[in-house]
Amino acid sequence: MKIKQIQDEIIDEFAMFDDWMQRYEYMIDLGKSLPLIDEKFKTDEYLVNGCQSKVWVKAELVNKQIVFKADSDAIISKGIIAILIRVFSHHEPNEIIEANTDFIDKIGLKDHLSPNRANGLSSMIKQLKLYALAYQTKINNE
Repeated sequence: MKIKQIQDEIIDEFAMFDDWMQRYEYMIDLGKSLPLIDEKFKTDEYLVNGCQSKVWVKAELVNKQIVFKADSDAIISKGIIAILIRVFSHHEPNEIIEANTDFIDKIGLKDHLSPNRANGLSSMIKQLKLYALAYQTKINNE
């Protein structure tokens, strides 16, 4: 499935809920289903800079696609990174780099986060795209 299709699915899913409390609960549930990062990767090296809470992200290249795993010590942040991993994981680096993230505005997520969490969201997106850029560079140099 293409990144845009996944984003459209998420927009549709968020539209099913009447209010933001229900959407937060849904995000928390998404966080619970997150493919967890191994404890040995919960180090500063994998920490996303710019997040209020701790968010760790590990990426690896599998068959020319990036597979992300993550965890967070905060339930909302865990839900946010779960959404981003759902969108970006199992795609080629160039697809991730070129992907638009306007679906976040369409679901109203940024409008319903504190300024610190909104900065954290931007930091998470930036980190995932940096991993993609690093792997794209590696592929180009092979």
